Amino acid sequence: MPRTIWSGAISFGLVTVPIHVVSATEDHSIHFHRVHLEDMARVRTRKVCELEDREVATSEIGKGYEIARDNVVPISDEELRDLPLPTAKAIEIVAFMPWEAIDPIRIGDGYYLAPDGQVATKPYVLLRRALERSSRVAVARYAWSGRERLGLLRVRGEAIVLHAMRWPDEIRDPSELTPPPVEVSEEEIDGALALMDTMTRDDLEGEEFRDTYTDAVAELIEAKREHREPPVAPEPAAESGQLVDLMAALQQSVSKAKESRREATGHADVHDMPKKRAAKKPLAKKTAAKKTARKPRKSA
Repeated sequence: MPRTIWSGAISFGLVTVPIHVVSATEDHSIHFHRVHLEDMARVRTRKVCELEDREVATSEIGKGYEIARDNVVPISDEELRDLPLPTAKAIEIVAFMPWEAIDPIRIGDGYYLAPDGQVATKPYVLLRRALERSSRVAVARYAWSGRERLGLLRVRGEAIVLHAMRWPDEIRDPSELTPPPVEVSEEEIDGALALMDTMTRDDLEGEEFRDTYTDAVAELIEAKREHREPPVAPEPAAESGQLVDLMAALQQSVSKAKESRREATGHADVHDMPKKRAAKKPLAKKTAAKKTARKPRKSA
């Protein structure tokens, strides 16, 4: 059972569901220590007081808000914990929305909410089934780590998941990144759609979704442990420096995807590239042909 991160309750109208929060994800990354390369000894971070120029213990360290350079207000963890917030020990549901109405850019890390004891089981299951049947998600407010947050509750299997959400003012406006206007033909759009059909999957299982970086780091560590040369990275393809023919690139991509699918499944159930549409010829203007009457020859 994962370690409990936070304990409190879900507030759903007048219904209270005691819960504890555990992480829904695991970190399988390879982590490194900082070392002194001459003797491989660990390099530590020391916490030093700038005024006294000495290392201080964790018990001597607290939080402070700098009002001015020479005016810092101390704030204790107890004062932050005892803030008069209704969300201090509760995940307070404030609205229900369709899942499609939530912009994915606002969704953060996920946590599992587990019922805290037998008394919480029935209201927990009630909320889970109501969310499931309504096809909606719940938007809630809660306070963690010294700040109030926005969250999203949804159903995953038999559990309720809480996703941290960003506040609206935390999302940057992308308008300054909008590219300049450019013409895209219908043939190019059809080609992109054909490539999307070729790459469509029903799940995220397979070699394409394997963490090759972590595998490569693990192989590098194993090679160095065994005092042998690590694998050599393949040479990147040289760039031609020429402008890319977009339709040709799409056609090659579809062919490559079909071949990969055939090797993986034994058949290529994909769509072909659409045939190029014939350009419409401009209609010729109808003009009345003038017939020139032949003049009779003069007799001699």
